[in-house]
Amino acid sequence: MYEGRTGMESGKIMGHENMGKVIEIRNAVTQIKVGDMVCLPFNIGCGHCQNCESDFTGYCLKMNPGFAGAAYGFAGMGPYSGGQAEYLRVPFGDFNCLKLPEDASEKENDYVMLSDIFLTGYHATELAGVKPRDSVVVYGAGPVGLMAAHSAIIKGASKVMVVDNHKDRLKLAEEFGAIAIDFSKAPAIDQILELIDGKGADRGCECVGYQCCDKHGVEHSNITMNELVMTVKAAGSIGVVGVFVPKDPKSKDKLQKVGHMDFDVGNF
Repeated sequence: MYEGRTGMESGKIMGHENMGKVIEIRNAVTQIKVGDMVCLPFNIGCGHCQNCESDFTGYCLKMNPGFAGAAYGFAGMGPYSGGQAEYLRVPFGDFNCLKLPEDASEKENDYVMLSDIFLTGYHATELAGVKPRDSVVVYGAGPVGLMAAHSAIIKGASKVMVVDNHKDRLKLAEEFGAIAIDFSKAPAIDQILELIDGKGADRGCECVGYQCCDKHGVEHSNITMNELVMTVKAAGSIGVVGVFVPKDPKSKDKLQKVGHMDFDVGNF
């Protein structure tokens, strides 16, 4: 979005990590009070549409007409300003605010993780269906990928492999028990299959999105998805939380310009 690769309007306030003290409420808000410390998930739900009532709040049908899903300060996700500001307007406050305990001011660096990064990584493992004793491969060792790997370990995964080429990120993954897969040294597919006897991992998580690159730093939006197909076993499952956009006019790839990718569906 900073690079103008999305439909984000110029001047729009960004920011997903929303947390702060409530300073004003309107008449319809009854559960949240002025003075409460709250954290907000970055997606916005109405709480009463079919998807929200089915717990698919990230795909609310009301808050962004014509599209399933709304969010603060994000391209294509509605007119809502983000949290990198002094004040933030929160629609449907009772539904969207998570009231924090009394220790919120002392532990704000922990609680703010519930607004985006930790819950997005955790959601990747939920989409993938990670269970105890599963082997898991995570593509991407950025903040979301690291949280996905950490979440898989919390869930009792037997082996968690994290793919990236940034050594500092991979070092962080190793510090909490994941196996680093550096694709700048050898193809990630070969490294992963060697670690799991050629069978493929039980679960996979895509935590990169459309700007994924090869070892030379050249963008190929299909790399992570195609490699997950090759590294997750038949009847395994893949959770995708990386962002893939409807169009990317500034991409050098003709398919990516219109939001398409060369996906190896024959191997899927």
